[in-house]
Amino acid sequence: MDITFPLIEDYCEAHTTEEGELLYRLYRETHLKAVKPRMISGHLQGRFLSMVSRMMQPKHVLEIGTYTGYSALCLAEGLAPDGYLDTIEVDEEKEEIISRYIGTPQYKEKIRLHIGDARQLIPTFDCQWDLVFIDAEKRSNREFYEMLLPRMRKGGVMLIDNMLWSGKVVEQDGHLDLDTQAIMDFNDFVQQDERVSNVLLPMRDGIMMVMC
Repeated sequence: MDITFPLIEDYCEAHTTEEGELLYRLYRETHLKAVKPRMISGHLQGRFLSMVSRMMQPKHVLEIGTYTGYSALCLAEGLAPDGYLDTIEVDEEKEEIISRYIGTPQYKEKIRLHIGDARQLIPTFDCQWDLVFIDAEKRSNREFYEMLLPRMRKGGVMLIDNMLWSGKVVEQDGHLDLDTQAIMDFNDFVQQDERVSNVLLPMRDGIMMVMC
């Protein structure tokens, strides 16, 4: 199931500020060389991530699930002058392309790449996060959420991607795969969590936006 009519998405992109040259090159290279290139955030979602970051001007940003680095670059656009972004990618084969793009002069002092298991890496970070973007294995969302929420600043924002799962969360065929069930359970959990305010945005594949 498509959650956005293609013509509507095209219209939205046509009326959204263009991505920069670096992001455009990364988007093209990802589609030419990477497995499952649809996983990249892309123009519309990327500009949304950038705008949230620019509005917040965060000092500490955490991303779980770098993929090829597009979303990290977008999130880094709004960093405070002394801010930085830690991004975690479990797939070591992505390290070369990520490092090449985040290693440009504009970002090399702003983005720190960590290759490994986020569950092991998160406890080693000594900071309180202003902004978090989670785009990792969907059955782990609840675990990451609970790990990170106590370490978010008051008023901080957590964004969790793919929360509509290609529309499967509203399909009525009676069969739910494990990922779909996990996403539905997580959405229900957040909706009932009195510690936060939340809005589920029907952008691309769905973004759950949580304010702490």
